[in-house]
Amino acid sequence: MGALVWLLIPLLAAIGGGLWGSWASRTRKVRGDGPELDGYARFRAAMEKSHPGAGGA
Repeated sequence: MGALVWLLIPLLAAIGGGLWGSWASRTRKVRGDGPELDGYARFRAAMEKSHPGAGGA
């Protein structure tokens, strides 16, 4: 009987892993790349500004 209990542990882990995998790969609403590209454009513009006194060695 004890051996059956030990065999149930990997079986339950496999079932739990399968459920988690199906949940993690579910279809999500796609929002596009707009916000990320806008943020990158702001970052690039900020890096291109010249800052007096911020010169390197």
